[in-house]
Amino acid sequence: MTTRGDQILDRALSKVGGKGLFIKELESALLDGRADLAVHSMKDVPAELAPEFALAATLERHDPRDAFVSGRHPDLAALPAGAVVGTSSLRREAQIRRRYPHLMVRPLRGNLDTRLAKLDGGEYAAIVLAAAGLKRLGLADRIRSLLAPTDSLPAAGQGALAIEIAAHRTDLARWLAPLDHAQTAECVRAERRVSRALGGSCTVPLAAFAEWEAGAIRLRARVAAPDGSALIEAEGRAAPGEAEALADRVVAELLARGARRILDALKEAS
Repeated sequence: MTTRGDQILDRALSKVGGKGLFIKELESALLDGRADLAVHSMKDVPAELAPEFALAATLERHDPRDAFVSGRHPDLAALPAGAVVGTSSLRREAQIRRRYPHLMVRPLRGNLDTRLAKLDGGEYAAIVLAAAGLKRLGLADRIRSLLAPTDSLPAAGQGALAIEIAAHRTDLARWLAPLDHAQTAECVRAERRVSRALGGSCTVPLAAFAEWEAGAIRLRARVAAPDGSALIEAEGRAAPGEAEALADRVVAELLARGARRILDALKEAS
């Protein structure tokens, strides 16, 4: 299916309805029986699902990092002042502006082929995309370098696939249950709880990334001003089974450090 999110290419995603544009029509197909299940990039699934729907499985996470793609330059640090970098994500934009204020960051829309064609056509010196998408489509050779989470913290759910069903389809839930990857699912629950608590959407430069380290869950989160002028971050660790409590602690720490001022300013601007 081709959704409105695929069709509207001349405006920033945050201006035309956000990531929900990619799944609303798929959800309609689930409800009226045209589809039994929908597969999404987890980072595109809104933090709040309507009660008519359920996430039946979270598949094992692929590479969660952002990828730097360019025909001439090896990484962001090598770009000259004024070079144009394309991205569809306010989260990426804010972090790039914060770390590389001498670069120009401009919106980049369209499917993967369209984005790469715009790069190859000279509209951008480089573009930044999710590494998992490039690798899944056999385009890993286009990646010049990968951005470490310390430089570009991933979005909630990035690199993981979600299978969504209509909530009443308990038969499907049983069949799909073996596909659920418990460790990925727990990390994603923590990330999505941060996003939900802070109103995460395409209009909020919010990053949340959890990973397993030495048998514990490490969760990092960031809230930034779109122009990179301010960035608040927090992190914490917890034992397995405590992902949501960990998320609550990290959210509280972000707010205590001043994230509310950024979020309020974004609300006023919208």
